[in-house]
Amino acid sequence: MAGYECSDQLNAFGNRVDLLEETEHDVRILRDYQDLKIFGIKTVREGIRWSKVEKHPYQYDFQHLIPILHASAHTGVQVVWDICHFGYPDDLTPLHPMFPRRFAAVCRAFLEFLRQEDSTHTPIITPINEVSFISWLGGEANGTSPYCSGFGWEVKYKLMKAYIEGIEAILEVNPSTRILSTEPLINITGWIHDPELHHAGWQHNNQFQVLDILSGRICPELRGREEYVDIIGLNFYFNNQWIHHPYETIGWNERPPHPLWRDLSSLVEDVYQRYHKPIIISETSHPLEDRPRWIKMIGREASKILDNNIPFWGVCLYPIIDRPDWDHLHDWHKSGLWDIYPPDKTRILYQPYAEALLRVMTHLRYEKGIT
Repeated sequence: MAGYECSDQLNAFGNRVDLLEETEHDVRILRDYQDLKIFGIKTVREGIRWSKVEKHPYQYDFQHLIPILHASAHTGVQVVWDICHFGYPDDLTPLHPMFPRRFAAVCRAFLEFLRQEDSTHTPIITPINEVSFISWLGGEANGTSPYCSGFGWEVKYKLMKAYIEGIEAILEVNPSTRILSTEPLINITGWIHDPELHHAGWQHNNQFQVLDILSGRICPELRGREEYVDIIGLNFYFNNQWIHHPYETIGWNERPPHPLWRDLSSLVEDVYQRYHKPIIISETSHPLEDRPRWIKMIGREASKILDNNIPFWGVCLYPIIDRPDWDHLHDWHKSGLWDIYPPDKTRILYQPYAEALLRVMTHLRYEKGIT
């Protein structure tokens, strides 16, 4: 799968950042989809950019999504939609009392738009991307709206209230819609002698709060249901594992391996045993020259996941084309399959990554029978 960075959030400086426009994917959609053909990639993640859709309360303009639908039809590429990747309309934050109602309304309007424009495909919808991360960034780290510290749980609770009301609205319009949740997959740990090890374990287990709320296992007043955990997306990056105290990122490519590093396949196994639902890696990438090594590791882990008889449906390279930093737009991460070079936003295929990816895909197709 391929993911196009579609954040439209307010960054740490209070500036609206539209990364679809910054990468010019919004005007190069057809060519970007055509470029995927050589890799056999036929599914993409896109976002509707809520702040662009709803400039005024309950008034929606989805016209900027028409080119995506046309490019999808022309190339045969399946689109998985994020309604709220990162970003809210100018007059909303998750702590606003009308946030859940407004979110449910935009979900309903978008599904009605899809039914009118594309009635032949079953929608796959991510209502809100990475609730765990965005509630920390906006509720604890002052990094985005609502720019708080000490309100992480309150932001998460309100986002999940909106999430569930959004699902209810979506399924009223189209009961066949599939719901893809996308949450970070992390490992927070510590050394056995660390007196804070129990706290590390508590923080590690908090990564399941979103899916537990969604399934109704906790906070039942929010109306979560087991069937709302439908397809589980796990976002996994090189810095998703760390020692709690003192803070230290656990290196993924150390030789010999770091004793506290956990293989992706073992973390996925934990999630599957907890929920028993189909799983995808909904985001993964690495910056700069380690991109080929990273995708080879992801390929090895995908093979092990399949060997464990887990319903494992795909890996999303996110971003598929490079992206700038949210807070410093001059800083391009060099993490895509294609690098982007300002000022004309030329796409240049990063050949070592491309070659490694093709080898990984060939192995999975011929050794595991994946098509």
